[in-house]
Amino acid sequence: MLEKEEILLIGYFIAVIFLLVLFVVVFFIAFQKRKNKFLIERFEAKQRFEKEIEKSKLEIQEQTFKNIAWELHDNIGQLLSVVNIQLNMLMHNTPDNYHEQIGETKGVVKDAVHEIRTLSKTLNNDVILKNGLVVSLSLELERFNKLSFLEAKFKVDSEEQTIKSSDEIIIFRILQEFLSNVIKHAKAKKLFVHLDYKENALEILAKDDGVGFDSNQKTDSSGMETMRSRAELLNADFSITSNIGDGTTLVLKYPYKNE
Repeated sequence: MLEKEEILLIGYFIAVIFLLVLFVVVFFIAFQKRKNKFLIERFEAKQRFEKEIEKSKLEIQEQTFKNIAWELHDNIGQLLSVVNIQLNMLMHNTPDNYHEQIGETKGVVKDAVHEIRTLSKTLNNDVILKNGLVVSLSLELERFNKLSFLEAKFKVDSEEQTIKSSDEIIIFRILQEFLSNVIKHAKAKKLFVHLDYKENALEILAKDDGVGFDSNQKTDSSGMETMRSRAELLNADFSITSNIGDGTTLVLKYPYKNE
């Protein structure tokens, strides 16, 4: 009889130990889940905060671009127009042998007014919204060709898809940053930009034949980081590859968003 009670007691003891172990295991698993959930939420909150900061920076930058565009178009453009009028008046009051030089100066001023107004359009996001991505890029590359910076070619494949306006501006700014770097640093003779409107995404290729750089080396280029962070805002795949003496290639894959 005593042995049965001892066995029963041992059984109770083992059951209690088992329940305690089970409780500890369940508590630990629940604790880990809550901890992981907290870490995930904190990570997501950090990402949302960083995205909001980046968006705020872009909004400030866009407003700055708009202000510069207004200044170029309304103030500097008007001043140059006044210069042109004064040159017209001067031509009537100077000897004939100065007319050719004044005429050439008038031509330079006229070209400057045109370029300033074209540049102001590429800086003003309202104009980009109105024109759309394809027209805005076409105007930018056309300006490069007119100024003989390099030979720029532009190709669009498939039917143009509707893209959220704010995303179009960001895509344009990414490409504008790349084009700016080509003009400043690449020493390129040719530039090619290709937009391919595929079924689920817009694939963009921009390539120059310039001096290139070693893209495997880390750089502190703010322009590169700006392009990359803007692509992240769009959830777009972004890459820049380059080799010394072999030009630079940008690839951007923007997934369409169902609005």
